[in-house]
Amino acid sequence: MFPLHRNRRLRVNESIRSLVRETTLSPTDFMFPMFIAEGENVQVEIPSMPGIYRRSIDLTVAEVKEIYALGIRAVNIYVKVSESLKDNTGKEAWNPNGLMQQAIRAIKAACPEMIVMPDVALDPYSMYGHDGIITNGDVENDSTNDALVKMAVSHAEAGADFVAPSDMMDGRVLRLRQGLDAAGYHHVGIMSYSAKYASAFYGPFRDALDSAPREAEIDTEPVEVPKDKKTYQMDYANRIEAIKEALSDVEEGADMVMVKPGIAYLDIVREVKNAVNVPVTVFHVSGEYAMIKAAAERGWLDHDKIMMEQLMCIKRAGASLISTYFAKEAAILLNQQNQ
Repeated sequence: MFPLHRNRRLRVNESIRSLVRETTLSPTDFMFPMFIAEGENVQVEIPSMPGIYRRSIDLTVAEVKEIYALGIRAVNIYVKVSESLKDNTGKEAWNPNGLMQQAIRAIKAACPEMIVMPDVALDPYSMYGHDGIITNGDVENDSTNDALVKMAVSHAEAGADFVAPSDMMDGRVLRLRQGLDAAGYHHVGIMSYSAKYASAFYGPFRDALDSAPREAEIDTEPVEVPKDKKTYQMDYANRIEAIKEALSDVEEGADMVMVKPGIAYLDIVREVKNAVNVPVTVFHVSGEYAMIKAAAERGWLDHDKIMMEQLMCIKRAGASLISTYFAKEAAILLNQQNQ
């Protein structure tokens, strides 16, 4: 029997397609990752991430105002601190006058409605480039959690709306929730990097912060450190483990959970979305950004079409919020389309 239903009737033109479109994008779907540098009037482009910069606080504030005007309502911030401030304890991470704390205060003072989610992990402060404290050749879980609580409370004191633990230590969400509540910051949320995989897609990000794992010397004696982050970040072969991690973080008090990376892990995004009852954030990471930029520069791909397709696919998979280096470019394009 010749088909009574012709699906192409709903694809005849853009007006019809827009009426039945299942997924839409808005600038409010995006969070912009930002890199903070020391100094004033500093803006250094990251070679492996064209269009993305390390900026001093004054220029970061100007950029925050600009993206807020575009409709973006959240920033995820990271700092590049001086080598002289790095050690194995990460103590600079909870310095009340540290670069991160200054940046949070400056952003909230200049743009109070912007939601600020500072990164909570020790790798920018570690002489070894790891997310925690090295003990006996490995990242020690519980002492790292103690440090992360101090770090998160200092962020809350500076005015952060959410803290964003990206370290993947066991039990850290519960410890952070207890620590924040004990300090009187019941209103400060936790966006947990719940399913963060040990991925090669993070390479450009580590260039941006100089946070790749590395050896260091103390009193000229070499110290054994893990060569990678596979003892705490997830094995990319695993799926069920991601659901377990996300459910555990929600039980411990996470207000949002994250899957990282993005495009290569959309199956995980959907699995986590189906399993939890909190918003799911997806990090469209530096390597995914760099690949599009490189291919577009060579004329192999249409930059804007690929950018928007990937962002739409991440949203379709179940993301409530997308942390992406394309946030500003995508918001500009969406605003132009809606004029």
